[in-house]
Amino acid sequence: MTLSFRSSTAIVLALGMIGTPVLADMDAAKAFLDSEIGDVSVLSRAEQEAEMQFFVDAAGPYQGMEIKVVSETIATHEYESQVLAPAFTAITGIKVTHDLIGEGDVVEKLQTQMQSGENIYDAYINDSDLIGTHWRYQQVRNLTDWMAGEGKDVTLPTLDVDDFIGTSFTTGPDGKLYQLPTQQFANLYWFRYDWFNDEQNKADFKAKYGYDLGVPVNWSAYEDIAEFFTGRDLSRMGVEGEVFGNMDYGKKDPSLGWRYTDAWMSMAGMGDVGEPNGLPVDEWGIRVNENSQPTGSCVARGGATNSPAAVYAVTKAIEWLDKYSPPAAAGMTFGEAGPIPAQGNVAQQMFWYTAFTAATVLPDLPVMNEDGTPKWRMAPSPHGVYWKEGQKIGYQDAGSWTLMQSTPVDRAQAAWLYAQFVVSKTVDLKKSDVGLTFIRESTIDSEHFTERAPRLGGLVEFYRSPARVQWSPTGTNVPDYPKLAQLWWQNIGDAMSGAKTPQEALDALCADQEKVLSRLERAGVQGDLGPVLNDEMSADHWFSQPGAPYAKLANEDEEPKTVPYDELIKSWQ
Repeated sequence: MTLSFRSSTAIVLALGMIGTPVLADMDAAKAFLDSEIGDVSVLSRAEQEAEMQFFVDAAGPYQGMEIKVVSETIATHEYESQVLAPAFTAITGIKVTHDLIGEGDVVEKLQTQMQSGENIYDAYINDSDLIGTHWRYQQVRNLTDWMAGEGKDVTLPTLDVDDFIGTSFTTGPDGKLYQLPTQQFANLYWFRYDWFNDEQNKADFKAKYGYDLGVPVNWSAYEDIAEFFTGRDLSRMGVEGEVFGNMDYGKKDPSLGWRYTDAWMSMAGMGDVGEPNGLPVDEWGIRVNENSQPTGSCVARGGATNSPAAVYAVTKAIEWLDKYSPPAAAGMTFGEAGPIPAQGNVAQQMFWYTAFTAATVLPDLPVMNEDGTPKWRMAPSPHGVYWKEGQKIGYQDAGSWTLMQSTPVDRAQAAWLYAQFVVSKTVDLKKSDVGLTFIRESTIDSEHFTERAPRLGGLVEFYRSPARVQWSPTGTNVPDYPKLAQLWWQNIGDAMSGAKTPQEALDALCADQEKVLSRLERAGVQGDLGPVLNDEMSADHWFSQPGAPYAKLANEDEEPKTVPYDELIKSWQ
């Protein structure tokens, strides 16, 4: 991945730290502000220096300590690891190693530390998808109590937790904050704005389908647009090679599980109404009782993982992958598929992560104009036929700082200082400028991003819009994310390959999920917060109850609906 920041060696050289003892140093802080931050901050220079002075002073007891933290590998974390970590070391005298590994490996390391009690890392950046796991197992420090207790003296006075946009995702049902977001990105709809506004394309689409080409509101319209563009000759617009109306991925790989839990089923309308997640049935199809205890995943126990809406969701994804996507897409992983739309031959993608924005606005790409503005835009994803007003409509990743109970107090305190450094108001605007993974309201609302907005394809408008709350990570219904997440890619992979029908694959998935829930129930490891499975009853019994799971609709092809992109943006403003 191309990085738009200087290397860790460069920043350390700039701070004069090569070959010298590492001590807390306000001069190093000022050099960092001069060389890296400048005026790309929501704080004045005096306010920046005040925050840096806190880190210099608070680091005193930890001089010379070496700590290790870990995150997945995305541009934001590369910036933290390669620029902010060495700067923090220079400023505080705490030597921090920020490892970058695969997302699945982060979860595996965290799970190993939970099971063994061995302190592998002093802090983790792991997805807030594990909030249900952390709340139930109580093996991470809840930050609410930490900041008032053992972490009080090392908590930045200007941290301003209320400024973070994702804390509802990292708060348990007990009202305690368990994780602190350090990056967020959503899965949105991506499309070729230039193709959609081309007069010939608009006329031909209207003639064929009887309605206007625009941002699809529902899956029926998305399907028509995918069909319309697939194989279309756009050489008159300078497009070389075959054109496709959809992009996705289908390899049997852990990332295939994220494709569905993050949160394809909610987009189809599988779960219940609710923010940030459906209650009592969430987008994993897991049902909970009034005490937030999981009670089932299969329809027979009141869950929805194998419900008609879930079958519809998987069926459509497979159909569109087969009919309207590049042939190689079926064998791709998340990481391999992500850059494909930027190559210039894809009309739209319903499930596009905004984490790819930074790599999709690079100069000289076929999807960029000469003036630096994109030929593409992002918009809310269309919803499926089972979707109802008030349901979530997509996923928002919230990679968040997490302190394990098994980490010694002094090491956790030193790691907490680093965590706050990389999310501080001094640093956040610049970090967001690099990775485009917003975590603070003050950053989103800054004049800096007002100026950058026209070059970011709708990203800033989305994050400033009231619609933002309909995108959320996995919630607290999921009691053990590491154990349950691996079941998804294995079972969905059987449907993608054709080894099983979608119904057969989802029947197996919900049964596998219930085996895990049953083991947790028998083991009692989560106490009064753990699963208590419902007795099995007929599907008709559950279909007759309010909310999810929903009975199969007689017609799953609703009337297609589109909206002009520019009108959509105006409605947000």
